[in-house]
Amino acid sequence: MNRPAKEMILVLDFGGQYNQLIARRVREEHVYCEVHPHTLSLEKIREMAPKGIILTGGPNSVYKSESATCSPELFKLGIPVLGICYGSQLMAHLLGGKVDTAPTSEYGKTEVQVDKSASKLFHEVEGTTVCWMSHTDYIAAAPAGFEVTAHTPVCPVAAMENEAEKLYAVQFHPEVMHTVQGKVMLKNFVYEVCGCSGSWQMGSFVQETIAGLKEKIGAGRALCALSGGVDSSVAAVLMSKAIGKQLTCVFVDHGLLRKDEGDQVEAVFGPNGPYDVNFIRVNARDRFYARLKGVTEPEEKRKIIGEEFIRVFEEEAKKIGTVDFLVQGTIYPDVIESGLGNSATIKSHHNVGGLPDYVDFKEIVEPLRLLFKDEVRTAGRELGIPEYLVSRQPFPGPGLGIRIIGDVTEEKVKIVQEADAIYREEVDKAGVKGLGQYFAALTNMRSVGVMGDGRTYDYAIALRAVMTSDFMTAESAQLPWEVLQKVTSRIVNEVKGVNRVLYDCTGKPPATIEFE
Repeated sequence: MNRPAKEMILVLDFGGQYNQLIARRVREEHVYCEVHPHTLSLEKIREMAPKGIILTGGPNSVYKSESATCSPELFKLGIPVLGICYGSQLMAHLLGGKVDTAPTSEYGKTEVQVDKSASKLFHEVEGTTVCWMSHTDYIAAAPAGFEVTAHTPVCPVAAMENEAEKLYAVQFHPEVMHTVQGKVMLKNFVYEVCGCSGSWQMGSFVQETIAGLKEKIGAGRALCALSGGVDSSVAAVLMSKAIGKQLTCVFVDHGLLRKDEGDQVEAVFGPNGPYDVNFIRVNARDRFYARLKGVTEPEEKRKIIGEEFIRVFEEEAKKIGTVDFLVQGTIYPDVIESGLGNSATIKSHHNVGGLPDYVDFKEIVEPLRLLFKDEVRTAGRELGIPEYLVSRQPFPGPGLGIRIIGDVTEEKVKIVQEADAIYREEVDKAGVKGLGQYFAALTNMRSVGVMGDGRTYDYAIALRAVMTSDFMTAESAQLPWEVLQKVTSRIVNEVKGVNRVLYDCTGKPPATIEFE
């Protein structure tokens, strides 16, 4: 994705779990934002010329030699800086303040007393406000030139600032929803401190990206990895707007799709669909099942599926002649969960961290790489993609392979396809709103049951439904009990091999949205 030419906020990642949320909140204010590792050089930062810099949280202690750090010169660039949690402690440490182990750690919702209501950061923030704390260390003494602007009973420097140098720091996390007025604080930093205009809109992103793709691809040919999901569909239409018939969409039916989904994808993007693209459907079910036989480890399954995808694309590319670029629907949560800077790798994605070492293409193009899921949907609407496609449920690249715990077999795929179709049908019938994602997964647990007059020993299906706006954090949805009862009854009665249905009540974190 081409970086917008105008204003931007730069987020430097020190390994915090909420780094992408910071970017998401800034973008909600119509200001473009990117996340980069804390190792980004000062030269590169000057070149990027951000309107402001945000330092993220992190798991380490700033005073330890092995901890992530940055050059003190960062604070002399004349660019406003906001340090969050670890970032605030790092600012204090590098500028001569004192950071130490706190006598009392703070975790969770905490009342913060604002000491300087006239602070630009706290404009229109209440004098006592609830914030989300997560720290063991604290700023024991602010650096010279800094004013303490907020505190808690056990944290003397919950916020500090050097207004003249445009340096601001908060010990809490304004980016999470539990900080009641966190969005106001970030908005204040972006507008009141950094002076941004809020000119970034999805319409401009679409047009700039199309122009950038035209320039990048030139007279070359591109192959799009089309799964039929929201991300790859938007990427495909975006590419078709840029290069037309130079694009070939290859849809690999790996036998791990939702019920009837292969035919639905062909109906939309195939020769009788509304889009003028070259479309190839590859029925590779047996090939994928053979590769996955006996494999139970989630990461291994992901990498096998990812590698086999690439090999299929390479083979199709050779059939149609020279292909220079491979297009993928990678989005920002894929990138962060595959590891960015010092952040932990949660899981590899077949289109990010799970690629084989050798790929027979000149370059991989990921036009949506820096967009969040809801931004991808907005881009799709800007492109004129029908709402039923834009708003469809997210579906991972590895498909049902990661919604089947343990080894993958044709029988198990059939079970989870049927259960998932029933679940989605009943949720739709009930008119349940506000769900970010919901699906059925097949556990590797078998248990005793009674059906009719006989004993059964069959699988348990797990139902998942979450509420989320950014897919970086999520809360388990409280589905109506009558809906769960109906779904359970239908699955047990209609899906052979299932005698038990469970509902997953876990949020993200500590769980991920998908099961593997």
